[in-house]
Amino acid sequence: MIWCILIIGILLPQSLAHPGFFTSIGQMTDLIHTEKDLVTSLKDYIKAEEDKLEQIKKWAEKLDQLTSTATKDPEGFVGHPVNAFKLMKRLNTEWSELENLILKDMSDGFISNLTIQRQYFPNDEDQVGAAKALLRLQDTYNLDTDTISKGNLPDPEHQRANGNLKYFEYIMAKEKDVNKSASDEQSDQKTTMKKKGIAVDYLPERRKYEMLCRGEGIKMTPRRQKKLFCRYHDGNRNPKFILAPAKQEDEWDKPRIIRFHDIISDAEIEIVKDLAKPRLSRATVHDPETGKLTTAQYRVSKSAWLSGYEDPVVSRINMRIQDLTGLDVSTAEELQVANYGVGGQYEPHFDFARKDEPDAFKELGTGNRIATWLFYMSDVSAGGATVFPEVGASVWPKKGTAVFWYNLFASGEGDYSTRHAACPVLVGNKWVSNKWLHERGQEFRRPCTLSELE
Repeated sequence: MIWCILIIGILLPQSLAHPGFFTSIGQMTDLIHTEKDLVTSLKDYIKAEEDKLEQIKKWAEKLDQLTSTATKDPEGFVGHPVNAFKLMKRLNTEWSELENLILKDMSDGFISNLTIQRQYFPNDEDQVGAAKALLRLQDTYNLDTDTISKGNLPDPEHQRANGNLKYFEYIMAKEKDVNKSASDEQSDQKTTMKKKGIAVDYLPERRKYEMLCRGEGIKMTPRRQKKLFCRYHDGNRNPKFILAPAKQEDEWDKPRIIRFHDIISDAEIEIVKDLAKPRLSRATVHDPETGKLTTAQYRVSKSAWLSGYEDPVVSRINMRIQDLTGLDVSTAEELQVANYGVGGQYEPHFDFARKDEPDAFKELGTGNRIATWLFYMSDVSAGGATVFPEVGASVWPKKGTAVFWYNLFASGEGDYSTRHAACPVLVGNKWVSNKWLHERGQEFRRPCTLSELE
């Protein structure tokens, strides 16, 4: 029975450990408070040990003086009846009390607190995941080992970082100088490709993805740029937006990507985050073979699903999406809130199901994902862009904005140019929320097509 209790006591903290801390910066902040509590407990233990040693020190100093006097004339000292009594008393009881004081374990409180807190500690998977994140950031953003080890990353509090983007560009430029030989080699490869008539589009997707994450390889020409505009949008004369129309900006032309500015308030964002935090779990993806949700190593984040009936704010956000897009949200998936972890990313993927995945959304019974609405619920100091490798587009996070695009053509065929990815978060905490709208329920509606948004 005793051995069983001991084994349970050893295994219990590990079994209760929170899985996947490294996949969510938001949940990692809890570790800061945990460590702070442990430091406070440790300082209390140190203070208790110091008080204990102070008592022992005073005892030693008092007896040192007493024994020094007594040893000069032992017979004369004990010849005094009071001195004789005190000597008997000290040796019979007081030294035993001192022994008990010395043997008293002052660490009980600290060890008890540490044992309780240990059940919430990261595990080996978290440590390995964080280490892999550093390697991923090094590869994606061309940072050398020395830069990573010294922590010379863009610092939003740094005096040079008047603009995070400027400081990020400064760091990248510095790294390019350090790795000039590598840059020259890359340049030679590009020249060779041009001589052979190979377009940049023929670069491996991984390389295009990483270039876009660094702000390189964006394919927007000045001529196309002139056709992108900002405008006010009233959602097809929707009463909610006639007097206060939504602010829109064209982010890209093909596929058409629209950004809505100031479309979700800070107060709404905090409510959504508060609702999601207790439920955050390792982000999942649709398994094309089973049609079910499963975890994936190429998606480093945690997510939670929120229904409109849970809170008026979620319901209001859903209706806002419906009013601005003209698409029925009753058949849409629940609002997915995601928080990215250390070097958090989501590698290139499609939101819609391809022809070889006919059962991807079968359980939902609402058809394919016709469109994607993506809220940015935080600014990101560096990294974290949404990129479209097929077309060379990069969309950078901006708190309070949302981007919208159609995944399907009017024919129902998938738009393969919408293949996109979430770049690794280099510095900062990235929060987003997605609303995937489905085909069912749109048959008799008049959606705001992207051409109408012009």
